[in-house]
Amino acid sequence: MNELCRRLNLQHPILLAPMAGEAAKPALAAAVSKAGGLGSLGCGYMTPKAIRDAIRALRAACERAFNINLFMPLNWAAEPAKVSAYRAALAQAHADLGIDEPEIPNRFEESFDEQFAVVLEEAPPVFSFTFGMPKREQIAALKARNIMVIGTATTVAEAKALEEGGVDAIVAQGMEAGGHRGSFLAPAERSLIGTMALVPQIVSAVKLPVIAAGGIGDGRGVAAALCLGAQAAALGTSFLLAEEAGLNNAYHAALQSMAAQDTTLTRAFSGRHARGIRNAFLDRMAGHDDAIPDYPVANAMSRAMRAAAAKSGRADYLSLWAGQAASLARPEPAAAIVVRLMAEAKAALPRL
Repeated sequence: MNELCRRLNLQHPILLAPMAGEAAKPALAAAVSKAGGLGSLGCGYMTPKAIRDAIRALRAACERAFNINLFMPLNWAAEPAKVSAYRAALAQAHADLGIDEPEIPNRFEESFDEQFAVVLEEAPPVFSFTFGMPKREQIAALKARNIMVIGTATTVAEAKALEEGGVDAIVAQGMEAGGHRGSFLAPAERSLIGTMALVPQIVSAVKLPVIAAGGIGDGRGVAAALCLGAQAAALGTSFLLAEEAGLNNAYHAALQSMAAQDTTLTRAFSGRHARGIRNAFLDRMAGHDDAIPDYPVANAMSRAMRAAAAKSGRADYLSLWAGQAASLARPEPAAAIVVRLMAEAKAALPRL
């Protein structure tokens, strides 16, 4: 048993990658933890009260360790020209969906300070973050509450910065990963390193436990990550079809279609680079970055479109976040996925 698994009392070196939005289900995180991995809950879009309720629900459902994830606050601006152009693009989608014209929200994101205060008060076993780094005093406050701290790196430079900042472990996020890029020292387009190349470089550059993430879709990928020096593998897309994930029907169907083999990076839905399955809205916005406001402005503005699309089963207007190994996902209970991943990994290791 390696350092990371020993500290968290994990039976398996499997982490549920923290997924915000529709896939942020305490039941899914609890199921992975109960199966011997580390369940994670992406709370970036949640109100402080919802985060408190989720942590307490996880504690009630599972006696094992779990992870709460937040987005670090970003510098952004609601530039009038971009807001206007993006609103016009959304208007076409709203008309097609039969909903009211898009409005500019009064508020674009939750207060990170208020979210963080709840995390400190509730003291989950693990806190992870992406899009940047907390302040040193924030990391110290987490450790004072005996909370393990995990940061996200997309480059070696980011991993070194996280180690210097005092985190306990590092997620090495390869470019194959679904959802938002965690880059924070350089633009996302200059931080696109594949998992196979990134993990061993970070393992060699830092003394902390490294968790591999990105394009790991089955136990063969888990085995490869461990052979590269990672102490665990984080998988998100592989759990999207789990019974406990409860995705809307259109998203669920897209993940099981040929479309799942065609993912790309886009800013179309949120204003920040994220990997998802190609669809009509994504293609319509391709090449029009000047018309997309910063994250979280675009994310808040497109929320009504995405909600209506989910309700009406229209995958062409959904943010279908998924990694490059999406076609390997299977509809199974979360615990069965953990068991299968470990069986596949054990079968692959002797071949190496």
